[in-house]
Amino acid sequence: MNGDNSEKNTEDDSEYHLYPYSYDKNERDEVQTSVVSEEDSPVIAEVSEPVQEEVVNQVDKGTLNDTESGEPVNAAPETPVRETKAEPATRVGTGYYDPPRETPVVKKKKSRKWQYIAIVLVLLFVIGIGFAAIYQSFNGNLYSSNDKIAVIYIEGTMVTSSVPGGLGYASSEEISDNIRKALKDEDVKAIVLRINSGGGSSTAGEEAYEEVKKASESGVPVVVSMGSTAASAAYHLSSPADLIVANPSTMTGSIGTIWQFQNLSEYYDKEGVEYYIVKSGEFKDMGNAARGLSDDEKEYANKVVAEVYSNFVADVAEGRNMSISEVKSLADGRIYTGREAKELGLVDELGNFYDAIDMAADLAGIDDPTIVYMNKPTLSSLLFGSESDAAETAELVYYYEDSPFGYLT
Repeated sequence: MNGDNSEKNTEDDSEYHLYPYSYDKNERDEVQTSVVSEEDSPVIAEVSEPVQEEVVNQVDKGTLNDTESGEPVNAAPETPVRETKAEPATRVGTGYYDPPRETPVVKKKKSRKWQYIAIVLVLLFVIGIGFAAIYQSFNGNLYSSNDKIAVIYIEGTMVTSSVPGGLGYASSEEISDNIRKALKDEDVKAIVLRINSGGGSSTAGEEAYEEVKKASESGVPVVVSMGSTAASAAYHLSSPADLIVANPSTMTGSIGTIWQFQNLSEYYDKEGVEYYIVKSGEFKDMGNAARGLSDDEKEYANKVVAEVYSNFVADVAEGRNMSISEVKSLADGRIYTGREAKELGLVDELGNFYDAIDMAADLAGIDDPTIVYMNKPTLSSLLFGSESDAAETAELVYYYEDSPFGYLT
């Protein structure tokens, strides 16, 4: 019985394997694989024509039976054939078709060599500028010693406003601030004041004088290096220094006080300009250009000038270790050359700026000092800040040159 079943099962299996979707070894080569289009269309399996015809005939004749019941199997509904267009393909040994591939077009990249070179050059330029700035700030000596000499520039007309330096005006506030900064640095062993100024406000000279005097009394030597001119208020602040060094042709001295007034009354009368002035006191409009000074105003002006002059003479006498009478004999407002000023005791030594630095080092007892410039004009300020700073300076000092009271120098 088992044997019969095995034969029956074998026969049934053979019928099962003859199902339309099966094929024998001889029919294997007739099956083709669908070709995939270039646009990623779904894969469609196409069965070879002989197999399809055989299956259709069996369905039409009703010879296709169910493997278990032996009854004919109902024909499956016809499935619409989906037509696919495919490009001619080349057969591959594995039975699949490989669609033709177009050779990709490779775009040639533009060379960026010169862009990279330009970037590198710009970076090198920026680094060079930075190194030059650092080198200049150290005065060419990157490995500086702890012994410093602070150099402070005093150039231009002296005023009391806080204005940028190096633009024709020297502010007493900036001078005083730089002196104090130098004294706070314990490594600063001496101070050199480099002066190129014809004077200016008497008050500015007095303010700077006090700071120079305090620095000298603190034990830090102060040396004045006079350039082309160091007169009037500029000489006033120089007098308490420990040492004054001038060039033989330096214009210095001019110890005195002046107060100027303008009288434009005749011009205004000619032009038909009239003034009506209301004042609370007799001297309130003193110095008005619309009229001249009265006798009382002239007497008062002389009193003010005498007082300021007296303070100037006293400061010079104290700073130079001279008597009041000695200074007064020289303080008639005249200018002296550096050589003549040395003979009169107003200057100590003749020499240039670097001689003054060497003398400051000797006074401080140092051999190889580092020079530190407190307010030397920098390249950046000259290139980028000159116009704006000049306009600001002109606006801040207008009160001095256009003062209705005139100005004392």
